[in-house]
Amino acid sequence: VTTGDQVVRDMFYDGHPQLETGAIVCRVAPSFTRFGHFEMLASRGELDLLKQLITFTIDRDFADWYASQPHKLVDQQLTPELINAWFMEICERTAVMLAHWMRVGFVHGVMNTDNMSILGLTIDYGPYGWIDNFDPGWTPNTTDAQGKRYCFGRQPDIGRWNLERLADALATILPNTDGLALAIEQYDSTYVTQLTQSFAGKFGLGDWQKGDGELVNRCFELMMRAEVDMTLFFTHLAKLDIHAPQVETLKIAFYTEQGYANFSADFTEWLSQYAQRILHSSQSPKARLAQMQTHNPRYVLRNYLAQQAIDLAENNDTSLLETLHQVLRNPYTEQAGMERFEEKRPDWARHKAGCSMLSCSS
Repeated sequence: VTTGDQVVRDMFYDGHPQLETGAIVCRVAPSFTRFGHFEMLASRGELDLLKQLITFTIDRDFADWYASQPHKLVDQQLTPELINAWFMEICERTAVMLAHWMRVGFVHGVMNTDNMSILGLTIDYGPYGWIDNFDPGWTPNTTDAQGKRYCFGRQPDIGRWNLERLADALATILPNTDGLALAIEQYDSTYVTQLTQSFAGKFGLGDWQKGDGELVNRCFELMMRAEVDMTLFFTHLAKLDIHAPQVETLKIAFYTEQGYANFSADFTEWLSQYAQRILHSSQSPKARLAQMQTHNPRYVLRNYLAQQAIDLAENNDTSLLETLHQVLRNPYTEQAGMERFEEKRPDWARHKAGCSMLSCSS
C-alpha cells in the first residue's frame, strides 16, 4: 500500500462503500501500551507473562517514576506494594487526562480499554470530535449514537470503569485488592481536584471557592439549553467588562437567534453573579485574563474544518491542511489573520457526514 492508492470505505456501514484516496499515517507516542494488553494476559491465565509485561512497562515507560518512589523490585521480582503503587500512578495520570478533556471539550469517541494508554496519554482516537454547542450527551461516533456510552459527559465515568477493568487484571497476581481499591478512590479525588482547578482557570476565578460549583454548573446548564458554542463562549467571556457585564459580549457564541432571545435574561442574571464573584477575587484583571487565556483554547480542530481540509486535499490542494496544522500548533495564542478558524460550526455542517458524525471508517 502506498499513499494515493484507492481504498474502500463504507463510512456509516450502511452498504454504501466507495473508493477514497488512501494514505499511510504514522502515529507517534512514547508508548502504545494499553489497558487491554494486561487484560488479555490475565484473561488467558498467562500470569507469568503478565508479570513480565508489568516489569517491562515500569522499566521502559515509568523509569522516572520508579526512581522517585520507595517501592522496588525484590530480586528482580514484582511486589504487591510496587504493583499497587504503579496502579495508583496510572489512576492519577488518567484522572488528569480526563479533566483536561473536559476542560477543552474533547470527545475521544471510542474509550474501550484497548484504547486507553497506560501512560495517561490521549491515543487511539478515531471518530473523535470537539464540542461545538455545549452538550454533555454529544458523541461524534455513529456506532455510539444510540447508547452514547462514550459521550462527552460520561467520559470521566468511563475512565473509572476502564481502570476498574485494569484492576481486575492486576488482581489476578495480588493477594488482595485493598491497594487497587484505594487507587480507584484516588482517581476520583484526583479528577475532582484537577477539574476544579481547570474550571477555576477556565472561568478566571483565581482559586476555587465554596459556591463556585453552583455558579459553574448553572453556566453549563444555560449553555446547553441555549445552544452555545463552548470554545467561543469562553474566548469572549474573557473580554467581559466585569463592572458592566453585558450578554451582548457573548452573542457571537449562540448558534441561533431564538436561543439568544430566549435565554438572554437568564445569562444576564448569571453574568451578574459571575461579575460579583470576580470582583470579590483578589486576582487582578490582568491576572484573570492571563489565567483564562491559558485555560481556554481559541482554536480547536472542529470537524467541519477537518472535513474542508480533506475535501481540498482530495483535489490535491493541501493549503488548508497546512494552515490548520500551523494554527493548531499554538491553540491558545491569538493569531493575526486566522479569525476564520475561531468561527463556530456553520449551519451547513450541522448534519453533514464527516462534520457532525464520524465512524471508524471516516
